[in-house]
Amino acid sequence: MILETKNNSMAGGRALKCNETFKSRLANDSGVASSPRAQQNQPSDMELMKEKFAKLLLGEDMSGGGKGVSSALALSNSITNLAASVFGELKRLEPMPAETKAKWRKEIGWLLSVTDHIVEFVPCNQKSKDGTNMEVMITKQRSDLQMNIPALRKLDAMLVDCLDSFKDQSEFSYVSKDDQSEDGKNSRNDDKWWIPTPKVPPNGLSDPMRKWLQFQKDSVNQVHKAAMAINAQVLSEMEIPESYIESLPKKGRASLGDSIYKSITDEYFDPDYFFTTMDLSSEHKIVDLKNRIEASVVIWRRKMNAKDGKSTWGSAVSFEKREIFEERAELVLLILKQRFPGIPQSTLDISKIQYNRDLGQAVLESYSRIIESRAFTIMSRIEDVLQADARAQNPSNGEVKKSLPDTEEVGKTLLDFIGWSADQEDNNTKKDLKEDSTKDVDSKLLCKPHNIVTNKRFSYLENLGMCRSPTARH
Repeated sequence: MILETKNNSMAGGRALKCNETFKSRLANDSGVASSPRAQQNQPSDMELMKEKFAKLLLGEDMSGGGKGVSSALALSNSITNLAASVFGELKRLEPMPAETKAKWRKEIGWLLSVTDHIVEFVPCNQKSKDGTNMEVMITKQRSDLQMNIPALRKLDAMLVDCLDSFKDQSEFSYVSKDDQSEDGKNSRNDDKWWIPTPKVPPNGLSDPMRKWLQFQKDSVNQVHKAAMAINAQVLSEMEIPESYIESLPKKGRASLGDSIYKSITDEYFDPDYFFTTMDLSSEHKIVDLKNRIEASVVIWRRKMNAKDGKSTWGSAVSFEKREIFEERAELVLLILKQRFPGIPQSTLDISKIQYNRDLGQAVLESYSRIIESRAFTIMSRIEDVLQADARAQNPSNGEVKKSLPDTEEVGKTLLDFIGWSADQEDNNTKKDLKEDSTKDVDSKLLCKPHNIVTNKRFSYLENLGMCRSPTARH
């Protein structure tokens, strides 16, 4: 009897506690002021930061079973998921709420603070008390982080300021999909049906507003290209996992297929003709082409680096021809990156991120990727408004050409935001493009192809689906 009474009292206590918790949440959700006791129970910033870093140290496995991911992958996931929770899908050109903006700046600052402790030893001259000079080694933040983290922070702030600049505009508004009015009937009916349709005056936007929108679009485009260049550089420096190499065939031809291999290894390679022969009508086909070409580049590089002729990665093709094939394949990858800036990451990129163990590279890659995705989304929203303006001016044919980043301007754009010197620009240009003006084949190799556009717009956050990443990212 005593045991039964004790059990009843414990159950009643649990029920009372659950009711108090439910009432507290209900009061907060309904806007009712909570009690001082409830406010005291809210965790402080220090407690939130400790909880976030505890999850990082456990590799996102809070069960304690030791099944967590690496610290680098956990940090990359945290930055990606934070951006997804704060920004999600930017549906309108409007300022961020003050609370959301404060949360983003605070929590991204926590995650980026890890890079302050990733250092390297550098020589430094010191003068002792007796006046003698000696050279000692001191610690300094790693050079790639010291250069790119401030640049990415600036690009991030520029995107936030761009959204804030739409605060006082009154020339265009948005029509909800659920709007039953005459304007609602004209809402978009495409693959982005959930995004509100921009509404402009009957005669279109004013000239100053149109020019200002175009200026904002160009500015965001510069941010997008700079973030894309940093992300591509970081990914290129990541080590290729052994698991990816083991999955490759022994010949580049087996990866490419006969038709693609013949086009790339032909005596005269024309990028214009190559892309006209490729089927790039869907996202899946674009990613498949990218995966095939990236695999062939890895195979050819290993063949060129194979010192032992009897090695399984050896090749009967001459070193010079193999190098030309690799340059052509890299050119195709560069064009794909520029013409389809929002395509999902390739199998090689996902594998690099998943098996990467460098915390600094993990931060740079994830931070630059979310900035690139957000800039691309903002550009798409601005283009939606410009298209609505074009339709208002010319209802019969109101299409605006959606511009994509130009391949030749990526290096120049990166200089503007990071401040590289002219010598560094020349060295990196030579390193990336391997251009030799004395070779006729290279002049044919680097000719600019026609613009290729798809019917869809993609974003990294959209493909993430607001879920954890990057085990099955993109």
